[in-house]
Formats: sequence, structure tokens, C-alpha cells
Amino acid sequence: MVLVTVVGRLQCKEGFEFVFSGPLAECKECKVRNVCFHLDENRRYRVVQIRNVEHECKIHEGGVRVVEVERVPTKAALPTKTALEGAMLTFEPRGCINVGCPHYRLCQPLGVVKGMRFKMSSVGSKDMDCPAGERLKAVLLE
Repeated sequence: MVLVTVVGRLQCKEGFEFVFSGPLAECKECKVRNVCFHLDENRRYRVVQIRNVEHECKIHEGGVRVVEVERVPTKAALPTKTALEGAMLTFEPRGCINVGCPHYRLCQPLGVVKGMRFKMSSVGSKDMDCPAGERLKAVLLE
């Protein structure tokens, strides 16, 4: 589903991905705040089309442009025994602190916080190579 919102003019490129972290206090009186604030907090979005409408903005240098965005599934790593395609889950962050691990961002996905609900839309076929020895699978969460 495509949604209409605004992004900073400097970030305004097709394919640009961002995590909406919620409304800012500085935006309380803005005339286009409803266009910004209707996105789901802590969800990832991708710009799919740029419209020719610009607005001034107190936050973004150079203002904002109206864009169409789509939600992007979140890539994550989950224990093999719980990685079931089509299943719903409440996200619990992994305790991994190995920031040098090539899979760190899958275990600690950006924008995902404890308690968020997701549906597993796909599950990888192979176990991931976890340096800590855990049996993990790569999954897509929607």
C-alpha cells in the first residue's frame, strides 16, 4: 500500500529508506503535520515516487517534498525453532552485543523495539552462521 507523506528535500530520492521515529514537538503547529504523523512509529519506509509539491519546514533545511512511500519489510534473525512463515510474533530483542558480527543488524534491526508485533512473511532456508553458536534463521517481518 502506498502512503503519502513528506521527507526533507535533501533526502528526497526514490529508493531512500527511513525509519519514522514519531512526531516532534517542533512540528506541533505545522500546517502539514498530519501528513507526517500518520506513519507508524518505528517502522521502515521507502520513497517510491516524488511529487512536485514542496513545503517549508522548521526541521529540514531546504524544506520538504511530498512523496509516496511504502512500508518495507524488516529483515531480522530469529531462533530457528520460532521462525515459521505466516506466524505472528511480538518482537523480543536478542541479547547479542557482538557489533563486529556480520549479522548484528539482523539481530538488532534498526527501528524495531521490544513489543512490536509482526507477521513473518518469509523465512530463509538455511541456518545463519552465528559466532555465538545460536541456531538462527533470516526472516522478513511485516
